Amino acid sequence: MTVVAVGVFDGLHRGHRVLFDRALALASGGRCVAVSFDPHPDVVLAREFRALAPLTPLPEKQLLLARMGVELHVLPFTRELAGLSPETFVDEHLVRPFGPACLVVGADFALGRARAGNVARLREIGAERGFTVEAVDLLQEQGGIVSSSRIRDALAEGRVGEAAGLLGRRYSLTGLVVHGDKIGRTLGWPTANLRLHDEKLVPALGIYAVWARIAGDGEWRAGAMSVGIRPTFDGKLRTLEVHLLDWDGDIYGRDVEVQFVEWLRPELRFDGREALIEAIRADVENTRRRLREPGNEPQLA
Repeated sequence: MTVVAVGVFDGLHRGHRVLFDRALALASGGRCVAVSFDPHPDVVLAREFRALAPLTPLPEKQLLLARMGVELHVLPFTRELAGLSPETFVDEHLVRPFGPACLVVGADFALGRARAGNVARLREIGAERGFTVEAVDLLQEQGGIVSSSRIRDALAEGRVGEAAGLLGRRYSLTGLVVHGDKIGRTLGWPTANLRLHDEKLVPALGIYAVWARIAGDGEWRAGAMSVGIRPTFDGKLRTLEVHLLDWDGDIYGRDVEVQFVEWLRPELRFDGREALIEAIRADVENTRRRLREPGNEPQLA
């Protein structure tokens, strides 16, 4: 038996997981497929250009779904795809490749031209094509619907703890350690400069308490992370830098995964190097204290 779930599923948050729990239960050990879209439909359909970095780039989305026992199938999203009738979309992209016994969607889901393929219409189509449609209610948490846009809003304001509660896991990113200006080392606080492999939403500028794991090491290490432009040095470009507490070594060319635990403070412009050094020292001690608090332990993958 094959069950297909359709949606963007950006973030694979707790609401999405409720949907996939239902899809996997209906599959009852059979095949469970997630049909998703790239790029995000909101980017393609916007009247003006809109930058929308994903919460979960495709490699991360595929990995998270695979851990759940779900296959990921990605459709390139175009205006032509959006303009298909619901019947044509279902026939070409669901029935023909997968032959589902059941289609699982969110209660507010709709596809096709003018979003005509809502749950009621899909049930009519399914009755003719031999599949049922299961509509999963949207998850309500902390006074609202759990949604990707809500998580984006939280991250845009540095509220990484709130985002973690909605995601069901800490927000994280992985980057390659590259050579930077080595400013941190001259200040006595060496940092690893990270370059993301895939486009991914980065939380608000500021200083964060994080856990970091070096690829091939496996051990989570406490870290103080800066997301910013280095205003004290008249920087212009955003950088991602993490200082690993009580550790030093050469990790250039290796990947580092970072879990955001807490936002500590905004990025500030300091009056000289000594003031900046004292601020970094305070950030490191604050990080050490925060990460020792119950509930702030590293989350194991």
